[in-house]
Amino acid sequence: MTAEIVIAEDDETTREVVEFNLTDNGWDVVAFTDGDACWEHLGSRTSDPPDLVVLDVMMPELDGLSILERIRDHDALVDLPVVMLTSRNREEDIVQALDAGADDFVAKPFSEAELVGRIEVVLDAV
Repeated sequence: MTAEIVIAEDDETTREVVEFNLTDNGWDVVAFTDGDACWEHLGSRTSDPPDLVVLDVMMPELDGLSILERIRDHDALVDLPVVMLTSRNREEDIVQALDAGADDFVAKPFSEAELVGRIEVVLDAV
């Protein structure tokens, strides 16, 4: 069975690169340009959630950390694996994301191999 991965990334180029690399690896991808649309989608999928979510930390309106908090507070989504993707790669940013419940953290700029590898590890752990 092919894993379904949801992406929320407001930067078009980054979103397209992530989407291309994940679909090229055989995963089904649903991509969103903002956090609000992503959260609305996740909220509608509580009985059949995706296999993993990739969230950009910095997005206008609803940012990735806010979505992560909502996921971890939602009974039906609490165990949903989440990988954070951001240009904020200082130690305190990484610790904040992990403390909020992220399963992993990928700093921009990233190599496509690292992104795919980290997602594989998280998917294998569930």
